[in-house]
Amino acid sequence: MWDQRFTDAEYVFGTEPADFVRRQAERLTPGMRLLSIAEGEGRNAVFLAERGIKVTGVELSAPAREKAQRLALSRGVSIDLLAEDLRGWDWPVGEYDALLACFIQFADPAFREDIFDGIRRAVAPGGLVMIHGFARRQPRYGTGGPQMVEQLYDLDLLREAFPRWKILHQADYDADIHEGEGHCGRAALIDFVMQRPS
Repeated sequence: MWDQRFTDAEYVFGTEPADFVRRQAERLTPGMRLLSIAEGEGRNAVFLAERGIKVTGVELSAPAREKAQRLALSRGVSIDLLAEDLRGWDWPVGEYDALLACFIQFADPAFREDIFDGIRRAVAPGGLVMIHGFARRQPRYGTGGPQMVEQLYDLDLLREAFPRWKILHQADYDADIHEGEGHCGRAALIDFVMQRPS
């Protein structure tokens, strides 16, 4: 499914980072090791690499990885990409200073809990996690994301998933997004930034 979606020469979600990533990038410092899960075509990874972040992206789709590397080359930066399926992946333990999970709402609730468990393990103590995605009212807009409400976020769900983490930023809002053909128009969005306890 994802290979077919990303095969087209055009970038489905554009080549510029999600606005959330642009706004939250100030929390990151050059040299930090960041894991971006389900990175897609590279727009967020390349933007962060341009700011001196050492980015590792996890992306199962070969066409998406190829486009991400092409984008990185065109911008004069390098990113590492792992051809891994998050379902059943042997997540690293404490290897990353930060983690980005941007629009990863392809997972049903059981799979999502596995991903959240992996997130909790992958980030080093004191590390940052930045989660961005669609809120539960998103299907009414029809501007991207799954139609299954159980795959979407609300702030209570995220707070309950990371109960002892320090919340640095949280927001539930509507905004106009222009991210290629994949995300375009009015959207219901969730931001959640937190720090793993030391």
